[in-house]
Amino acid sequence: MLIGIDDTDSPQGMCTTYLGAVLVRRLIREHMRVREARLVRLNPNVTFKTRGNAAIMLDVEGDPDRAFAIACALVEELADFTCENTNPGVVVADRQPDPAFYEKAVKDFCEIDDAVRILDQAGARYRGWKNRRGLIGATAAVSSELADKTSEILVYREPHRFGTPRSVDRASLFAAEETTFPHTWDTVDRVNNVVVCVPHTPDPVLFGIRGESPQWVMAARQMIRSEPPGIEQIWVTNQGTDAHLTDGDIGSLREGLSYRVHGIVENEPETGTGGHTSFTIQDGDRAVRCMAYEPTKNFRQIVRQLRPGDTVIACGSYKKGSINLEKMNVVAPGKSVTMRPPVCTACSKRMTSDGKGKGWKCKKCGARSGVPDVEEIIRTLKPGWYEVPPTARRHLAKPLCRGLPE
Repeated sequence: MLIGIDDTDSPQGMCTTYLGAVLVRRLIREHMRVREARLVRLNPNVTFKTRGNAAIMLDVEGDPDRAFAIACALVEELADFTCENTNPGVVVADRQPDPAFYEKAVKDFCEIDDAVRILDQAGARYRGWKNRRGLIGATAAVSSELADKTSEILVYREPHRFGTPRSVDRASLFAAEETTFPHTWDTVDRVNNVVVCVPHTPDPVLFGIRGESPQWVMAARQMIRSEPPGIEQIWVTNQGTDAHLTDGDIGSLREGLSYRVHGIVENEPETGTGGHTSFTIQDGDRAVRCMAYEPTKNFRQIVRQLRPGDTVIACGSYKKGSINLEKMNVVAPGKSVTMRPPVCTACSKRMTSDGKGKGWKCKKCGARSGVPDVEEIIRTLKPGWYEVPPTARRHLAKPLCRGLPE
C-alpha cells in the first residue's frame, strides 16, 4: 500500500516529515514492512503553504485498514491543529493513483475536489481535517513517479528540545561539505560562509543532508557533530531535480508556475533599492522582466554583466509579472561596443563634439568627421549556466553540480 500525508505542520512547529518518520517506526512495531519513505516537494509558489510545500509517502507491506487507523491517530496526536493554515490529509491506496495528478501538483495548481475524485477512482481510503487541503499533497505523494530522484537524511531533535536553540558544530558541517561535494550539496554555502542545512524555525528538524544517494548522505551525516539526536530518516526525494520547471514562451506565462524561457536581453541590468537587480528579455515584440533578488547574493554579479543582445535562458517562478531567477544560461553573449570621437587624420588628436547631430570637429585644424570610432569591449562574461548560491536555492531547483540542464 501507499500512505500519503500532508499539511500537518505550521510555522510555529511540527514537521510533516517528522510525523512520517514517527509513523515509519510505529508501522514497523506493528510488523509492517516499510519499503520506501518518500519526500515529495510540490509547486513552490502555492501561497497557503506553511514552509517548503512537502508531502510524504510511505510504501508499506501490511494491513491497509490498520495502517490507515494508525496514520490518522498519529495525525491527531502530532499535527498542529491550532494553526489556521494547517489542514491535514491522510491517504492509503492499495494501488498508485494516476501519476498525472502528481505532475500537475508539482508544476501547477490542484483543487481538493480533483484529489477526491482521483482517490475515489483508485478506491483509496482517505481522511481530511478542517478544510481538507492536505488531501491534495497526500494524493500527489501517493501518485508520484520520480523520473529523477535524490536522497535526504533528516536528523530530528529529541522532543524535549523542540523550540530551543540548536547545537550543531559548524566546522563539522563545512568539513562534511568539503569531503562529500558534489555528491552532497547545500549543507553549507562556502562562498558566503553560511550554514544552510540547519533550520531556524522551531520545528523538530536538527539538520538535513541532501545528496545523490543514501550512501552519500549517510557518509556526510556521520561527519557531523551535534546535540544528541532523536530519530533519523533517509528519504527518497524529488529535490534538486527541476521537476517544477516547464518550457514557456514570453507572453503566455501563467502566474505561480515555474518556467525555462528563452529570450534576448533588452536592457542593461539595473539594481534598485534593497539590492534587487532586474533586466528585461524579449522575444519579438513580447518582453518579460527577470529579477535577481538580494538574497541571491553573488549571483547578481553575473546578472549585472549582461548586455543588450545577449541570448539567455531564464529559469524561475513567474510571479507578479516577473521571472524570479533560480538559474540562468548565457547562451550567446552579444558583442558590446563603445563609440568614441574619431581621431583627426591630420593632427592625430581626438576630435570633440561639434554639437548635437553635427558630428565631431578637430580643435586644432578644424577638420570635421561624422563617423565615430567603434571599439569592441572585451566581455568577461562567458557562455554557460549560472545559479543562485545555496542560501537562496529552492528545494526543487537542480544544482549545477548534478550536471547541466538539458
